[in-house]
Amino acid sequence: MAYVSQEKKKELAPLIKAVLSKYAMKGSIAVDNHSSLVVNLKSGPLDFGSTNTHINPYWYQEHYTGKVKEFLTELIAAMKSGGWYNKSDIQTDYFNAAWYIDINVGKWNKPYEVTK
Repeated sequence: MAYVSQEKKKELAPLIKAVLSKYAMKGSIAVDNHSSLVVNLKSGPLDFGSTNTHINPYWYQEHYTGKVKEFLTELIAAMKSGGWYNKSDIQTDYFNAAWYIDINVGKWNKPYEVTK
């Protein structure tokens, strides 16, 4: 069963913040329902094509290119460090992951701001 604690978030925060800093991105890190590690992107020079969207960590390579794809690859790697695993088998309806990954670009009430 997926579980991520506040302690695990604190452990991963320096790695995630380093990636955000490298790309001059502003964002926050949170835990949702004790099962998902969430990064909310608030602003930065990268253009995701929308000011309010959710990044699918399984299909981002097909939807983004260049610096955005580079950034997401590094961010997801940082979010999955520290003992992350995924032994799920969707065909047998068996889900076993250390924790889930959520990346949000903006929020419903505060859109992502592209800075130059």
